[in-house]
Amino acid sequence: MSGYKIELVCKRPDVERWSGALDAHAVAIAAFEIVPGGDWRIEAYTVDAPDDAAVRAALGAAAKAARVGMPAYHIQPLPPTDWLAQNRRDFPAQAIGRFFVYGSHHQGGVPAGRHGLLVDAATAFGSGEHATTRGCLAALDRLAKRKRVRRPLDLGCGSGILALGIAKAWRVKVRAADIDAESVRVARENAVLNSVKRWVRVARSDGYRAALVRSGRPYDVIVSNILAQPLCRFAAALRRHLAPGGTAILSGLLVAQEPQVIAAHRRQRLHLARVTRRDGWSTLEFRRRKGQL
Repeated sequence: MSGYKIELVCKRPDVERWSGALDAHAVAIAAFEIVPGGDWRIEAYTVDAPDDAAVRAALGAAAKAARVGMPAYHIQPLPPTDWLAQNRRDFPAQAIGRFFVYGSHHQGGVPAGRHGLLVDAATAFGSGEHATTRGCLAALDRLAKRKRVRRPLDLGCGSGILALGIAKAWRVKVRAADIDAESVRVARENAVLNSVKRWVRVARSDGYRAALVRSGRPYDVIVSNILAQPLCRFAAALRRHLAPGGTAILSGLLVAQEPQVIAAHRRQRLHLARVTRRDGWSTLEFRRRKGQL
């Protein structure tokens, strides 16, 4: 597979804006700090040649909404390399708390006492290497040591790695959802590969809109590793769907975006219990106090 790359350079506060604008046009997006304290490079990867007019329109709309200039961008073909296979070779097995994340190329077994999560680098976000995924898995591992989870939700599930982790840590049925159809396909496939198909149900959903997400009792745990803007937009819906005494684990935001995400959830009377930072990214843990209406 060759594929294509959409690339642009921006300042750190603008990473979310332009990444969000490109999200619908890519199967994977990465952002890198070029030099410490300096500019960032955004790389959006596609399988087929992107529609230049559509990319320009998406960036232009985001620029107009923010009343800023549209950044210069470049679309270029990738060399004829199976970059997914390359990612698999470069993806080392890793332990995150009691979770052990590994790819199909891993030669050893799962260490005793660990929850093995078989997830290959693929066309959906969540292979365990990114700081936000690691932050969420670490938070789930801490939670598993002190709380019995009975009704969990993974919103914005990507590869399904967090839903798989929940299913294996608690042996409980998990609902998972993502707005991207490819992520839904990959998450379902990963549930089969990890022998938790009967525990994990996945649906396509824009936030909390799908019937699978909305139906039934409130959740005692909601984990959502998406982006800062949708986290803020979904704050009210999260509170409605989170049971009193429940925990929300949120990530996908840069450290600089913490204030806006924290403020949006405090307005919903959710208590900030913990902030964890890894490589410039944040994971926030909120609680809905018991007795709250």
